[in-house]
Amino acid sequence: MTEAPRRSAREVAATVVDPEIPVLTIEDLGILRDVAQRGDRVEVTITPTYSGCPAMDAIRDDVVRELRQEGYDDVVVRMVLAPAWTTDWMTEDGKRKLTEYGIAPPTGKRAAGPVRLTLAARCPRCGSADTREISRFGSTSCKALYECRTCAEPFDYFKVL
Repeated sequence: MTEAPRRSAREVAATVVDPEIPVLTIEDLGILRDVAQRGDRVEVTITPTYSGCPAMDAIRDDVVRELRQEGYDDVVVRMVLAPAWTTDWMTEDGKRKLTEYGIAPPTGKRAAGPVRLTLAARCPRCGSADTREISRFGSTSCKALYECRTCAEPFDYFKVL
């Protein structure tokens, strides 16, 4: 019987889910920046969605655990703040998963100059654009809380950063 080939370190790290939005992997979110192998050592680079993100310790521990379970014993996870994370790094699959989970995904791209004015976030439940912002912050600092005027449901909107 032959041994199954080991998955690459990048494949393994990319499966780690965000503890705050468990339908998204860290690759979906775009916070997995790099995975490099230097001899037996695996070096993983991640960027938080914002500098005070409380999920980063859990994500680092999950990356180390998943890689060790796959046979990578020497794992280092580095957190880098520059360049700053942007929602532009989210995958289209990740945005689709957000919608299916009931969180409106970010729309548009990060502004290079003046801050873009968001007029409305589309409701992830009924698709209506007749929504209003209730609070600049939702369940996490990355999100704002909105209400749909059509179906009357509140929802999180993942801010464009």
